[in-house]
Amino acid sequence: MKSMIKDAAILVMITVIAGLLLGGVYQITRNPIALAEEQAANEANLQVFAQASGFEIIDAEDISTTSAWMEEGFGGVQVDAVLQALDKDGSVLGYVLQVTSHEGYAGDITFTMGIGMDGHLNGISILKISETAGLGMKAESVLVPQFTDKRVEKFSLTKSGAMAEAQIDAISGATITSNAFVTAANAGLYYFQTELGGGGNES
Repeated sequence: MKSMIKDAAILVMITVIAGLLLGGVYQITRNPIALAEEQAANEANLQVFAQASGFEIIDAEDISTTSAWMEEGFGGVQVDAVLQALDKDGSVLGYVLQVTSHEGYAGDITFTMGIGMDGHLNGISILKISETAGLGMKAESVLVPQFTDKRVEKFSLTKSGAMAEAQIDAISGATITSNAFVTAANAGLYYFQTELGGGGNES
C-alpha cells in the first residue's frame, strides 16, 4: 500500500511539473506566435491590396447560414474576416476578405482576396493549405495567378484551358482543390456584391 501511495505521489508530481513547464512554454511563445500570425496576415493583405496604406477590421455580418448563401452553393465556405483597405488619408479603397473553404481535398483552405470598390479583384493570397503534394499544392503556382487582376461577377472552372476572363483552368489531377478555390472566390465576390455594396461588376 505504501509503495502504491508513493508511486501515485510521484506520478502526481511529474504531472504537476509537466503542466507547469507546458504552461510556461505557452506563455513564452504565445506573444511571438501571435505577432508572427499578425505579420503573415498583414503581408497577405498587402499582397492583394498593395496600394493600401493600412487596413481596418470592420464588423461583418455572418451570412454563411442564410438560405441565399446555401442556394448559391456556398455551404462549405465561410467569410472569416472583412477589412477595409485604406489610403494614406483614410479613404476606403476597397476590401480584403479572409475566406475559408471547408471543401479542400485534405482539409480547410484559407486565403485573402482584395476587391476594389468597383468590383475589381486584385488577386488572392493563400494563408492555409494542406492539399496533396504535387497536385493540390500546386494551387500557389497554378491557380493563384489566374485570379489576379480580374473584374468578373463570377468565376467558372474549366479543364480544357481558360478561354475567357471568368474561367479558371483546373489543376490537372486536382479538381477538388480547384473547385474549392473557385467556389470560395465566388463566395467572396458574392459577399462583396450583396453585403458591402459591390460596384458595377462586368462579366
